Amino acid sequence: MSAPNAAGWRPEMSAAEGAAPPTSSGDRGLMLEEKLIFELAAPGGCGVDLDQPQGEVSPALGRFRRAEPAALPGLSEPEVVRHYTRLSRQNYAIDLGPFPLGSCTMKHNPRLNERVARLPGFADVHPLQPVQTVQGALAVINELAHWLITLTGMHGVAMSPKAGAHGELCGVLCIKAALEARGEHRPVMLVPESAHGTNPATAAFAGFAIESIPAGPDGRIDLAALKGRLGPDVAGVMITNPNTCGLFERDLKTIADAVHAAGGYVYCDGANFNAIVGKVRPGDLGVDAMHINLHKTFSTPHGGGGPGSGPVVLSEALSPFGPLPFTARQADGSIRLIEEADAAAAGHPHGFGRMAAFHGQMGMFTRALTYILSHGADGLRQVAEDAVLNANYVLRSLDDVLEAPYGHAGPCMHEALFTDHGMAEGFTTLDVAKGLIDEGFHPMTVYFPLVVHGAMLVEPTECESKDGLDRFIGSLRAVAERAKAGDPSLKAAPHHAPRRRLDETAAARKPVLVWRDPA
Repeated sequence: MSAPNAAGWRPEMSAAEGAAPPTSSGDRGLMLEEKLIFELAAPGGCGVDLDQPQGEVSPALGRFRRAEPAALPGLSEPEVVRHYTRLSRQNYAIDLGPFPLGSCTMKHNPRLNERVARLPGFADVHPLQPVQTVQGALAVINELAHWLITLTGMHGVAMSPKAGAHGELCGVLCIKAALEARGEHRPVMLVPESAHGTNPATAAFAGFAIESIPAGPDGRIDLAALKGRLGPDVAGVMITNPNTCGLFERDLKTIADAVHAAGGYVYCDGANFNAIVGKVRPGDLGVDAMHINLHKTFSTPHGGGGPGSGPVVLSEALSPFGPLPFTARQADGSIRLIEEADAAAAGHPHGFGRMAAFHGQMGMFTRALTYILSHGADGLRQVAEDAVLNANYVLRSLDDVLEAPYGHAGPCMHEALFTDHGMAEGFTTLDVAKGLIDEGFHPMTVYFPLVVHGAMLVEPTECESKDGLDRFIGSLRAVAERAKAGDPSLKAAPHHAPRRRLDETAAARKPVLVWRDPA
């Protein structure tokens, strides 16, 4: 039996039982079934009145005259507004409830950050403005860079990378440049099983051969296996810490010492920095390079492909090889943007080049600095503590109904990891995720990390209250119990979403990206 909705109706109930069946139109109260905008359009429809152009078309422009009207939908202004408003009601948002996506850190975005980012001088700044006209923007970048160096205990920072994987590439290219400066050819990059999937992809893109390092039974790096592989052909190791199993790599300092002794460098994926910010400085653990997702740790809009920002903090050994440009405060207090022509005079002659045409993502810089300044050092420490507390509350509240593969390894960090082991035959993680949609929640990350079969990775973030967590835990528990009991209706979930379960494999392999008039 599936769970009843608020009205007490279940999908398998018939009208004879006294329950109202779904409407034949597909509408559900205020949730209207919505057609594509092209299907809503009417011939000749338009939201504005445009006067016909007067006079003859310039001969120079005549070749651009359309032979036939553009294939655009024609609707009135109210129809357009209502269409997109109805679509927005079908979209899940952080302002409606939690996004429990592990390794994504979809936290609340304080409105203060948004207000600051929209201030004149920030929102309308242009990358080609003369440096003397953007001193305020450069001061923000310089101040943020100072905070990132301080929080991580590192020596320098490259602010121009646009997102996490872009930052990874920056760090790996710094390692490659440092090795070339030493005249060494080290073609291998070691990547633990517990690292983010972008790590091996980034190293391969930079020209390294990838070798995997296994995890031990506690979900952490097998220290003996890593040490046993170090040698003169190893450029370094790319470690995610906390790792994708939601666990802190306790041996990172020992690993770093061993890698350095072997002549390599340590790259740390800092996507999960929000779990340790204010508590641990990666520089103290021997990290040489680490990207920081400003759009995750410091609460800027995240998801849907952007916007993002991935500054890379660098150790003293790698700082000379960081990319251009970067900001430098002058003796008179002004801030200068150091470009290629100024690099040697600024004491930075060995940088590997540029990561992007311009300096960085201004909208993310202003939001991140606002977040940092509004919290302060003590507040940022509490961010990490609350994120870890919430994740452990979720872990221990559900480990009696969902298997926690590393629950025996002690407390987790910011993510609680479960598997589909123990469910009724034929029921999987996907069924739990789809059932959670019926409960009004966005599903957790599924089937990741790949080292755990049927993985369900939950990251509650520090923003969620105990009441909110209890509501989520109760819903996930109810769905998990249905999966363990073999409730057949769960195989068809979601029942109450705007769309039923889709063929996701076909959608990925045969996407329909352009609307075609069936006529």
